[in-house]
Amino acid sequence: MTREELEHGIRAAGDVAGDDELWIFGWQSILAQYPDAPATLRFSMEVDVDPKNHPERADAIDGTLGEGSPFHQAFGFYVHGVSIETATLPRGWKGRTTVVCGVNTADNKGYCLEAHDLAASKLAAWRDKDREFVRLLLAERLIQPNKLVRLVNLLPLAADRRAIIRKWVDGTARDLRSRGHR
Repeated sequence: MTREELEHGIRAAGDVAGDDELWIFGWQSILAQYPDAPATLRFSMEVDVDPKNHPERADAIDGTLGEGSPFHQAFGFYVHGVSIETATLPRGWKGRTTVVCGVNTADNKGYCLEAHDLAASKLAAWRDKDREFVRLLLAERLIQPNKLVRLVNLLPLAADRRAIIRKWVDGTARDLRSRGHR
């Protein structure tokens, strides 16, 4: 997915939901901070969106722009309307979002997760694909291990789960350094 496709998704989702403000919280939210992110971080063809002011309209987005829809078939990516509540996010995440807005979004605003918040959220999910995504973010130096650990500490998880995640971040960062990634 490209930044232009993300902007197109924001425009389309805003139009379908009748909401000019959207939470963007899946992998593709990385494109707000890093429009030219490496292809290894952009392979997902899905944009996770929740209308900020009309969350009850997420299903309309999914039905109109979701996987297998005519939109998906026409443009090669899809917009998944889903509640932001499905994500586990660090305290204060709303204040750290990066806004994507302009001509290509028809002035709809996509409030995209900051890269460290995105990584912490993906580690909270603890799926193999999400850990690999975070490992790539660390390897590409788009996130810093120390800042990630600080945000992991702000996740609404049990202390033992946060400890497992911190240990994984520390071990992964150490492994990347030993392989020549700084």
